[in-house]
Amino acid sequence: MRGPLGAVIGSYTSSDGVTQMGGGIIKHNRKCRDITALVFFIAFWIAMIVNSSFGFNQGNPLRLTYGLDYKGNVCGDKHAHPGLGELEIRYWQNPNQVYQTGLKDSQFKLVNARSICLSECPIPADDSLKWVCDYPEGDIRLSMEDWIKSDYDYYQFLTPDMRNSSLQLQGPCYPVIFPSVNVYWSCQFIARPSNTSLKHWEQMGGVSINEDIVIDKSIHKSINSRSAVLKRYMADIGKAWPVLIVCGGILPLFLSVIWLMMIRHFVAAMPWITVVLFNVLIIAVTMFFYIKAGWIGNDAISPIIGEHDPYINVFGRELTHLRAVTVLMTVVMAVSVLTSIAIVRRILMATSVLKVAAKVIGEVQALIIFPIIPYAILAVFYMIWTSAALHLFSSGQIVQNDCNSNCCTYDLVAKRVNCDRCCGYSIHYTPHIGISILFHLFGCYWATQFFIASSSTVVAGSVASYYWAHGETSHEIPFLSVFSSMKRLMRYSLGSVALGSLIVSFVESIRFLLESLRRKLKVSSHMHSSWIGKAAHQSSQCFLRCIEWTIKSVNRNAYIMIAITGNSFFSASSIATDLIMNNILKIGRLNVIGDVILFLGKLCVSLSSSVFAFLMLDTHKYSSGHNKTSSPLFPVVVCWALGYTVATLFFAVVEMSIDTIVLSFCQDSEEHQGTAQYAPPLLMETLGNQNETNRLTQGSQ
Repeated sequence: MRGPLGAVIGSYTSSDGVTQMGGGIIKHNRKCRDITALVFFIAFWIAMIVNSSFGFNQGNPLRLTYGLDYKGNVCGDKHAHPGLGELEIRYWQNPNQVYQTGLKDSQFKLVNARSICLSECPIPADDSLKWVCDYPEGDIRLSMEDWIKSDYDYYQFLTPDMRNSSLQLQGPCYPVIFPSVNVYWSCQFIARPSNTSLKHWEQMGGVSINEDIVIDKSIHKSINSRSAVLKRYMADIGKAWPVLIVCGGILPLFLSVIWLMMIRHFVAAMPWITVVLFNVLIIAVTMFFYIKAGWIGNDAISPIIGEHDPYINVFGRELTHLRAVTVLMTVVMAVSVLTSIAIVRRILMATSVLKVAAKVIGEVQALIIFPIIPYAILAVFYMIWTSAALHLFSSGQIVQNDCNSNCCTYDLVAKRVNCDRCCGYSIHYTPHIGISILFHLFGCYWATQFFIASSSTVVAGSVASYYWAHGETSHEIPFLSVFSSMKRLMRYSLGSVALGSLIVSFVESIRFLLESLRRKLKVSSHMHSSWIGKAAHQSSQCFLRCIEWTIKSVNRNAYIMIAITGNSFFSASSIATDLIMNNILKIGRLNVIGDVILFLGKLCVSLSSSVFAFLMLDTHKYSSGHNKTSSPLFPVVVCWALGYTVATLFFAVVEMSIDTIVLSFCQDSEEHQGTAQYAPPLLMETLGNQNETNRLTQGSQ
């Protein structure tokens, strides 16, 4: 059991025997805590810098969007040899190789089929035979600019040997027999060969070309592979960075500040406004998902880039994902609307709760602008982190495959058909890259939790100073209390905050991994039907419940006591837990209702970010052309997460004000036989009045 906190909060006796009271109490008898955790945090950040440096050195975000050509170059890379700055679309030149990769028992893979980078997908000519030739080199005296202007065709300049090789589909020129369409920067063949082109090809003595629909499915399967879809999702983040800045950074900042200002001046109306606005926004976001999924209107996402025949229909895996999320959002919308209706009876209780925060914000006005400091730090961190993440996801070594297949092609430099090193190229990922990515993701979550916890601790220290000074305004409180709280945090308690945020991050990571394991066990029917599978399933479920309980225990109340007492994280957690358990009937319902309204407020900000992200992504810049995103799903989800994080930083002012006042009020009442001595008059109107307290804690019967 903990002892009384009179030596820390409320009063203490100084060395000269004079009893001291008020805000000075919080500064009493502090020293650095949890130094080991702080050292570990610093070492972790050094490792994060080294890990990110590896990504910047080895990665190339262009690999997430564009494919490789027959030389191992990334399409669209202006630093490649030859320069491919304007050539972003991958085209497979040999149709028979593409057909062979689609056969069921074929050992020949599409990555080994000869591909080249073009500016647009070629279409067969109406009255002649078009060719797509290799990059000009050797005896072909053409510049890249002239090659592009001639529509990639220099067949007329070939020697007889080169022409004969081309008719054997060994290059350097290949016929355009099938029409193709740009699908995510790769030319998807349409299994409808041009009769005119095929006739000219046969008249010239070309080898037989397979016309089966397999040629269509082979490329489609490669484009829709899981790894390709994941790369496109990551590339969407890089393409939509202006959307992330506006909708994930600037907009939630603006909305959060407005919400805090309205809390201060229109506290009675804010719970009602928040609930109504939440319902409107979640319905709006769900409707946007329905539109993009193609279930409302004709604006479904399409994998085809640029103009194309309207009768050509190509299906992408992204549409399946979007429709699955649409169904999920429908369920969430229904549950949310019904839940918000159910809490209408408690809104008056929430109004009284928010009055506490409104009074504190009105007195300590610096709390409104303080969150801008951690916001700015997190904004810079997220920009650097996102850039490093894109480089890490695209890191790897480009190596030539060992295909052991007949892929002979004409070498313009060697002036002969080469069958030795004619295989395609692929990006080789080593296991340590996956570990680096997981490490990078964990670092982002820990850093986010750390800055949120630091911000909460500073707010708690400022509000505690206000409370234990009898709520009096002085020259110190309006501005310096916030900076004094920041000074105490940075000088004494960074280790405690680092430890608390690490525990939350670690437990959340374990919970995520166990949930993934549970789903795999559930999908595996043979494991699930055996007693081993059932035991593993039940064990993982039980462990998940324990982890969730641990997360709830390690909450913001520990940071409040760190700000007030200066104790270590575990000691502060113990003090806060005892204090809450002793007053659970008094403050339990008070905290729950207040937290629900604040949670809805955060969702309003994040859902607003999602709505504006949908609107920006629906413009021509992101729906066609160079910056076309494969799906609005990932950018919208990231904007929602960023909006929620920003709202959490600013709403922590209200949350921590309420919780700090409540904990201080409970401790004050405990130490003075049920009568709070330090609660300022403005707060006593809400928390000190017995009738008001009974109404808050008992609610309507």
